[in-house]
Amino acid sequence: MNQAPVMWMRGGTSKGGYFLASDIPADEAERAAFLLGVMGSPDPAQIDGMGGADPLTSKVAVVRKSDRPGVDVDYLFLQVFVDQPIVSDAQNCGNILAAVGPFAIERHLVQPTGDVTQVTIFMENTGQIAVASVETPADEIGKRAVNYFGSARIDGVPGTHAPIPIEFRDTAGSSCGALLPTGNAFDMIDGVACTLIDNGMPCVVFKAADVGATGYETRDMLESEAMAPVRARIEAIRLQAGPLMNLGDVAEKSVPKMTLVAPPQHGGTVTTRVFIPKRAHASIGVLGAVTAATACLVPGSPAAEVASVPEGSTKSLSIEHPSGEMTCVMKVNTAGEVESAALLRTARKLMDGVVYV
Repeated sequence: MNQAPVMWMRGGTSKGGYFLASDIPADEAERAAFLLGVMGSPDPAQIDGMGGADPLTSKVAVVRKSDRPGVDVDYLFLQVFVDQPIVSDAQNCGNILAAVGPFAIERHLVQPTGDVTQVTIFMENTGQIAVASVETPADEIGKRAVNYFGSARIDGVPGTHAPIPIEFRDTAGSSCGALLPTGNAFDMIDGVACTLIDNGMPCVVFKAADVGATGYETRDMLESEAMAPVRARIEAIRLQAGPLMNLGDVAEKSVPKMTLVAPPQHGGTVTTRVFIPKRAHASIGVLGAVTAATACLVPGSPAAEVASVPEGSTKSLSIEHPSGEMTCVMKVNTAGEVESAALLRTARKLMDGVVYV
């Protein structure tokens, strides 16, 4: 296969290629080879492909109509590494997820049902379900289509767009088998107290100060030569955390994400800096934010010690990141356990056509 229909879309603070499953190879090895060619990997500039020389712009969604009861579409997320010949399905991506609902409607996998169409999405990577609410207003002749224009604003994306609220269901332990795979609020790794946690995204959460950072660095600062010893220490912790989280050897995997936390700086709940896992994130991933917010609710955890958590059974937790904040609305039961998480994303269709390899 040397070409395929594709829609290039921005989902949240990421962007990538959205394919129908029937339009790309079903064989995993053939699919990987095809997608590496699409993105132009491995090459730091991805100059011979569609990738943007950044993990946040080298992503793929593979979507199909679902046969599962009560589910509209199945979504497989694939991370195409920039400078390595690797295509990984080891994680979800909640940002790319934001455009799956619009894509499913655009490709007629889901028919609009009114001014707002709910799209129920099965996330193949982790076996969990999300529900996206997509605006589908009618035109003057009554035909409904996805609306991308509106007043919703999310940090990390210029301008305003139509809101896409997303509710996540049953995400705890989606990759690691349990919310806290070791059963502990924290584990000591190389002398650093780390919460090993998975509420949709496997993360290692620890205080920035414990690894020699402040937690308020810019992305460029985190990737500077001066911070090389800090990055080395973080990677050493990650390699040891992988087996403890039931992820095995993670040397060549894109999980777990490494999440540095510090007291909030701008009136939010907590400040975060994330490595994904070796590059510093420009903001924070959707499910990474959900997992970081959850860590703030674990008594005795490093995040809980620095966070400012509101009262009540429904908590709005503002997760600060390098380019702004992301608010997670968490519902907790009487035992203090998170029952559901919801947040607001936006998306935009960028291009619809054919990609050549």
